[in-house]
Amino acid sequence: MKISKVEAIPFAIPYRKPLVFASGEVRVAEHVLVRVHTDDGLVGTAEAPPRPFTYGETQASIIAVVDGILGPAMAGASPLDREAIHARLNKTVGNPTAKAALDMALWDLIGQAVGVPVTQLLGGFTDRMRVSHMLGFDEPGAMADEAERMLDVFGIRTFKVKVGRSPVELDVAVCRAIRERLGDRVELYVDGNRGWSASQSLRALRQMADLDLTMAEELCPADDVLGRRWLVEHSPLPFVADESVSTPAEVTREILGGSATMVSIKTARTGFTGSQRVHHLCESLGVEVVMGNQIDGQLGSLCSAAFGAAYRSTSARAGELSNFLDMSDDLLADPLEIREGELLVRELPGLGIEIDEDKLAHYRQDT
Repeated sequence: MKISKVEAIPFAIPYRKPLVFASGEVRVAEHVLVRVHTDDGLVGTAEAPPRPFTYGETQASIIAVVDGILGPAMAGASPLDREAIHARLNKTVGNPTAKAALDMALWDLIGQAVGVPVTQLLGGFTDRMRVSHMLGFDEPGAMADEAERMLDVFGIRTFKVKVGRSPVELDVAVCRAIRERLGDRVELYVDGNRGWSASQSLRALRQMADLDLTMAEELCPADDVLGRRWLVEHSPLPFVADESVSTPAEVTREILGGSATMVSIKTARTGFTGSQRVHHLCESLGVEVVMGNQIDGQLGSLCSAAFGAAYRSTSARAGELSNFLDMSDDLLADPLEIREGELLVRELPGLGIEIDEDKLAHYRQDT
């Protein structure tokens, strides 16, 4: 089995409700469908969601690097030779989501070839993930309404509340409105997307001390080295590193440097292979993890769930797996379903992905 062709197909699907946060906003899922073909007819599939405000990638840059550099570097290799393939891919710096999608497509191929779900190849701890839903910027009442709807309709009981606005009292009011509306039926944690300074962050955390928050993620910029360490020392909550830990080396830097106490794992930026390395490193250091979301579509959410369900530590907390619910449509022929706050991993070879070719033809941007 050899890799015969690699495709990068741009598509765009509007969101019914945009997700707005401190570092940007997403109104249209301008993503890239990646397909890795083999000479015996198998096709591995994954999704690359460009986030220029976080990693610098765009839809056009992902297509260019896959078509011009990364795809040709994989040609002729066996999908089983993942380390050799990664050595070739890593000769090109950056481009994390492009590389991650190619890596996940390789694992999809391997699972199909041996007839085993990717979750079992990775570890096989469980067959499901509890779901956390991200709440983007809005007025307190509107954000509380959305949380209540997610609880009532999908049974979701964990919410990641986007914060990072100024004055901090606005986001404090949001968290308070959700807690007052839903009481102790739900878990709440906050994500600042680097929007506050260290002092603003601590002020906000103190004002929310009575709200029983469980975590705080990337409240201030990672390059504010001293301010961030000061904040972590004074924070009453576990401090989650996200955008600052896109490689295992960065995980080591943030944790050992005292700039974070937890780590968000995102398969969209580290694939399955890189996410394994981050997971094993965190496990060795005794660091808790949470499965994050790159504002993925259903395909990306399926990949996150497949990895999260593979290990005890990644499945211990609810994973951020539901923001595809805000999209107007999607590409999967068999859509994902969240029931009673859980998302099941598909018990099919590989990732169990089937693309609706008519929808792909409708939404693709290169025809």
